[in-house]
Amino acid sequence: MLGLVENHSLPRTAAFFDLDKTVIAKSSTLTFSKSFYQGGLINRRAVLRTAYAQFVFLAGGADHDQMERMRSYLSALCRGWNVEQVKEIVAETLHDLIDPIIYDEAASLIEEHHTAGRDVVIVSTSGAEVVEPIGELLGADRVVATRMVVGDDGCFTGEVEYYAYGPTKAEAVKELARSEGYDLDRCYAYSDSATDVPMLESVGHPFAVNPDRALRREALTRAWPILDFNRPVRLKQRIPAPPRPALVAAAAVGAAAATAGLVWFASRRRATTG
Repeated sequence: MLGLVENHSLPRTAAFFDLDKTVIAKSSTLTFSKSFYQGGLINRRAVLRTAYAQFVFLAGGADHDQMERMRSYLSALCRGWNVEQVKEIVAETLHDLIDPIIYDEAASLIEEHHTAGRDVVIVSTSGAEVVEPIGELLGADRVVATRMVVGDDGCFTGEVEYYAYGPTKAEAVKELARSEGYDLDRCYAYSDSATDVPMLESVGHPFAVNPDRALRREALTRAWPILDFNRPVRLKQRIPAPPRPALVAAAAVGAAAATAGLVWFASRRRATTG
């Protein structure tokens, strides 16, 4: 369990979640490659290349240099894409592509943090056009994501305005703490990648989720908890546990109903036998 419900006389707290391989089982950006192909944004060769990139990513072999190359490739790939078209494609295929790959364990953690009174913030290197709808699907309170420059024609220029990666994620977390009044010593953070060590070490409760080799070593050295998420499930198929106050209220209502039933039964029996 994550502790008691927050005392609201204390500073606010939050739980910061990396997205890819932490909350969902794949790369959020690469997952949409087939949809972008069907929408005419990329060609078959690009689909194959993103499929290979997804394989490398899932195999845990995407180190810092490979992530940088992937960033450069994706930035060049999206040059000229119409932003509104991208948003429409993501909206149309979000539930089919993302809903089935959300980790049940992550969804439960998000529910627990909300029940405890903490904000939930998704902090992802993927683009905002992809991350923001996923954050809404997950019920996140805020999203930090990479932002691409958009030209006057409403299309991506291929340049990056803000890159949410590595130390930049930690800076975003600290900026949110200042603007929202979060007490970082009482906040939580979750990630699968060693590139997110700066974000993890900026909070009082860091967790390594499905960690790559480098993060696993770091977590063991620092005695950070290691979590293994391996149950992707559609959100609609989940049966979330009601919060504790609801359980107590339900029990009270059930007890009252049972008592009323017994009183009614006893009075009826006296009436028929008297």
